[in-house]
Amino acid sequence: MDFLVTNAPILIVALPLVAAFAIPLISLSRGGDRGRNVFSLAILGLIVFLVAILARDVHAVGIRVYTFGATAAELAIPHGYTVPVRIIFEVDGMSIFMGLVITIVALASLIYSLHFMKGQTGQARFYSLMFLLYAGMMGLAFTGDMFNLFVFLEIASIAGAALAAYRTNRADAVEGGFKYIVISAISALLVLFAIGILYAQYNVLSIAAIAHFMQHTTLDMIALGLLAIALVMKLAGVPLHMWAPDTYTVAPAGTTPMILAASYTSMYALYRVTFTLYGGLINTTTIGWIVIIVGVLSMFIGVMMAVHQTDIKRMMAYHAISQGGYMLLGVGVGLAVITNPAALANYGRDAMNGGIFHIINHVFYKALLFMTAEAIFFRIGTRDTNKMGGLARNMKWTAAFYVIGALAISGIPPFNGFASKLLIYETVLKFSPVLSVIAMFVSLVTLASFTKVFYAAFTGPELPAYKKVKEVPKSMIIGMSILAAFIIFFGIFPGLIVNTIVAPATNALIDQAGYINAVMGAVP
Repeated sequence: MDFLVTNAPILIVALPLVAAFAIPLISLSRGGDRGRNVFSLAILGLIVFLVAILARDVHAVGIRVYTFGATAAELAIPHGYTVPVRIIFEVDGMSIFMGLVITIVALASLIYSLHFMKGQTGQARFYSLMFLLYAGMMGLAFTGDMFNLFVFLEIASIAGAALAAYRTNRADAVEGGFKYIVISAISALLVLFAIGILYAQYNVLSIAAIAHFMQHTTLDMIALGLLAIALVMKLAGVPLHMWAPDTYTVAPAGTTPMILAASYTSMYALYRVTFTLYGGLINTTTIGWIVIIVGVLSMFIGVMMAVHQTDIKRMMAYHAISQGGYMLLGVGVGLAVITNPAALANYGRDAMNGGIFHIINHVFYKALLFMTAEAIFFRIGTRDTNKMGGLARNMKWTAAFYVIGALAISGIPPFNGFASKLLIYETVLKFSPVLSVIAMFVSLVTLASFTKVFYAAFTGPELPAYKKVKEVPKSMIIGMSILAAFIIFFGIFPGLIVNTIVAPATNALIDQAGYINAVMGAVP
């Protein structure tokens, strides 16, 4: 077991990379599609186990540092050196939090896709790209150096763009994939330019080492600006959100949740840069307010754009932009008061807990909602709510899952969205009552929007063309059930989740010194 825990960080990234290249070969073998599906589930099942034991170790022991090319006796900094010279994975509470989010969504998405993709061409490429996307996201969450943050960001971007454009027979799919890769390319160039600025000054790439030596120069601030713009663009924050509706709408059902998770992995990277790389060297009050403003704009503009949509997935895509604002609002409040110990203890830390808790909650219920929308498309061939009606009669499970997701995203108890939103409302109220009122207003509009779609799609008279419509296959129901179970569990036991995985993630972000010392040790 010690061997697995020690090597879990690299195995979690290496296994999906190996699977991505092995799947086409397995598909061509005698096992064919069945062999590929069994292999994919087995690999992901092993990865789930590795993520679970790594999470247990990180929460029990502390930061886990994996140094490539080093023996167990060697440190991150080899003898005779004063800086890290090898590639490093550094897994703390925030890293493993994102690892859990990504892995649960990947498991549900893979199971959902097994029947959804049945009979379609290019399945080997589809599953290879899913594993590449997973590897890119996990590598980004675990990496301890800036250059590999760029590398894994690129891997995830290329795989995500290909998956978004998977239905090449549809012009909107090609357009969605093209927009995603263009935005990703621009973002990657900005990140690479920022890395070049930092490397030119400090001659290191390790996040911990750069944070240790950073002098808060003008160039450092330029690099921060480039990184912030790039990562806000990737997480679809207003005003850089233009790609998200076109990309989320056209991606196949099993991959939309993973592309969504990739957006919040970029949000993780933004938090890592802001808290860990720059830490106390920046004006946290100003930066916090910038994050708050982006969050509020994302919440309000996203929900207002969603209300008018008749394409069910496009409506959900705009709501994804809106919900991202809650995460930015909570963490922005914490960042704004981080230098004020009294305010941080009173409400700042809890505001961050709410923002981070909302990441996992939102990914789960939004993934479930995207799956229900794609289940409707799978059966009736349209996403237009004006052409739907009475589907609950024959698609009872899909209707039930939609209701669970809709109530969760609207912040209705006892579902998980209520738990994280309530925490954000209460803490933000102490910081600024106006911001709290805006957040609650957005939730009311969200509820109205999803109620309207529920009535249009699932209730009312059954259209003659849909009288023979059947429920989706069992694998799709199982995929949705996994997410629904987490939504309900997190809503009933929010305190357990906050104390177990959310608070350690918040503490890891705030504890810049702990992240640096795990690599740099006592280096002056």
